Amino acid sequence: MAVRLTQKLLKTQTPFLSRGYPMLVTKEKTEDVAHTKTALQKKLTIKDIPSAQYGGRHAVTMLPGGGIGPELMSYVRDIFAFCGAPIDFEVVEINPSTEGNEDLEYAITSIKRNGVAIKGNIETKSQSLNEMSRNVAIRNEMDLYVNVVHCKSFPGIPARHKDVDIVLIRQNTDGEYAMLEHESVKGVVESMKVVSLENAERVARFAFEFARQNGRKKVTTIHKANIMKLSDGLFLEVAKKVHKEYPELEHNNMIIDNTCMQLVSNPHQFDVMNMPNLYGTIVSNVICGLIGGAGLLSGRNYGDHYAIFEPGTRNTGTAIAGKNIANPVAMINASVDLLNHTGHKEHARIIKEATYETVVNKGVRTPDLGGTNSSTDVIKSILDILSTRRVH
Repeated sequence: MAVRLTQKLLKTQTPFLSRGYPMLVTKEKTEDVAHTKTALQKKLTIKDIPSAQYGGRHAVTMLPGGGIGPELMSYVRDIFAFCGAPIDFEVVEINPSTEGNEDLEYAITSIKRNGVAIKGNIETKSQSLNEMSRNVAIRNEMDLYVNVVHCKSFPGIPARHKDVDIVLIRQNTDGEYAMLEHESVKGVVESMKVVSLENAERVARFAFEFARQNGRKKVTTIHKANIMKLSDGLFLEVAKKVHKEYPELEHNNMIIDNTCMQLVSNPHQFDVMNMPNLYGTIVSNVICGLIGGAGLLSGRNYGDHYAIFEPGTRNTGTAIAGKNIANPVAMINASVDLLNHTGHKEHARIIKEATYETVVNKGVRTPDLGGTNSSTDVIKSILDILSTRRVH
């Protein structure tokens, strides 16, 4: 038995990637690392569920982050404990004020050990050029190449548009977030935008495969290829090429500035949206503003080996931290995504239903949704509803 366990551990262990992050120490990449097999050699398949640990329970890394993150994470732990969700959280605090990366390195090690994480937005307060965003470092180090945000209206929530149902699929590691900047001569700063064939194909294939598996009809690729002819031109060309493998799906493309106008005037024309990194940030915030704000939607980050779940707009919420008015729904929805990913679908279902009933049917809402309730009022309502439910 010990031999079998050792063989399994050796088989599933993934070494550190050798990426050249400033101040981020990584170990040398081995020749047999699984990441060397690119998406060009395989089609996207349904993500493997992480191996259960400790008698059917899952160990999950929790990164509270800054601002409202810690209080929202405490609500998630309370809900999971109340309904008996078989999740054991390994909480890793990352100090935003430090210039070293010891906390970040430990967080990455924890995620690689557990395979899955839930996180708040992590501040990087240092202005040093050698210090990169901890959020970007985690996504790049884990090779979380795609971000998925399901933008769906909540009935009864005050919003600019009703019945919106759009899935944003965003490239998560390239583009302007490559963080390659330099001052070529004094007073002239150049920032490099990176678009690679491999990552453009990975996210395009994910978008079309997602549409096919979820009964969607159309994929819209967002770009600025009329100006950035090489970078966005490559992204668009790859999407058109991948579309040929999905003839049953409609595919069109739209320039990013026109996209923002079209979203505000008629968001119902969109179904699944495929886009580079920075445009995903812009579009997700526009849509969240249209359907009720940043406190509702969750975001899913996927790679070939790891997954991280977080609020969809990645806001820190420092201004409202500690005031008991932060909307916990986005983080709760992220925890529901986490439970679905780890195979605990019944727990995910009852938490999602209790949250929906609280916000939509009972009208227990924080001020950002036009309500007068506190964060703890929302959590109390969810727990009251969960007390009447049973997981089968």
